[in-house]
Amino acid sequence: MSKKAPTSFLSNVFLSYEKPIQLLFFIIGIYIAADYFPYFNEQGKLFQNLIRASIVFVISWGLYNLSSTSSLLLTKLNHKFNFEIDEILIPFLSKALRVLVVVISVSVIAQVFGYEISGLVAGLGIGGLAISLAAKDAIANLFGGIVIITEKPFSIGDWILTPSVEGTVEDITFRSTRIRTFAQAVVTVPNATLANESITNWSWMGKRQITFQLRVAHDTPKGQLKNVVQKIEEVLRNHPEIHQETIHVRFDQFTDNGFGVFLYFFTKTTVWAEFLKVKEEINFAILDILEQENVKMAIPSRVLYFDKNFSEVSHEGLS
Repeated sequence: MSKKAPTSFLSNVFLSYEKPIQLLFFIIGIYIAADYFPYFNEQGKLFQNLIRASIVFVISWGLYNLSSTSSLLLTKLNHKFNFEIDEILIPFLSKALRVLVVVISVSVIAQVFGYEISGLVAGLGIGGLAISLAAKDAIANLFGGIVIITEKPFSIGDWILTPSVEGTVEDITFRSTRIRTFAQAVVTVPNATLANESITNWSWMGKRQITFQLRVAHDTPKGQLKNVVQKIEEVLRNHPEIHQETIHVRFDQFTDNGFGVFLYFFTKTTVWAEFLKVKEEINFAILDILEQENVKMAIPSRVLYFDKNFSEVSHEGLS
């Protein structure tokens, strides 16, 4: 029946109330059977209260199940009407609705059995200080979650780095945030801790940096060195995956290790695997250029000198 519903929302309603309705039919069966049982007073106060409480429980159970699908409802409303609802806020609101349903249903069932909710609330007010002291960590985590949601340093699915953990954000609850590391382990970080840490959101990168020093041998002629620098820059300028806004290829150092060519540029992609592929393509292109120009990279070497008395003098460096 739920699969034949005209809309997805009605389908979710039917699925949410599928088991509660089964329980409702069971309760109705007990109520009808009690009417035919000769030694049972179906009009008794306790029995009537149990029936009323059971009906409240059935309705609350369905609403509790439906609140879990509210994430889907909020997501659709967000896409359809362009509401400014962050992806990390949607599951948080869903959990808040579930808590609200439980609190209201418990209070209604308590009133069915004659308990005064106002007295309970007053008692909580008297013992509020003791409760707040006992639950200070939980309250700190709750406010930490609120800070994360309002400031929006990351969203569900983002790749973040903190002093505690690095990985992909999977979920945020009232108490903690769940992050899956690249080793596929799940780390649960208290919201109070996460809200007070520096957070690097790698998913917000518009481009990814590559920079390094290319060292060539001291005996490289000036003309060949200029050709190497120009050809490397041409490769970067013509590569479709290199960001063209910032490209620097310069001969910038005389060192004991050889001539230093400085490279500084960015890839358009921020995806790790694609970034590595582009970096590999550039490295192979540089090797081809060095081979074409017959330019050797600087490698460690040791030159030994001997005098007539065979006393050894060593000179270390790169050639």
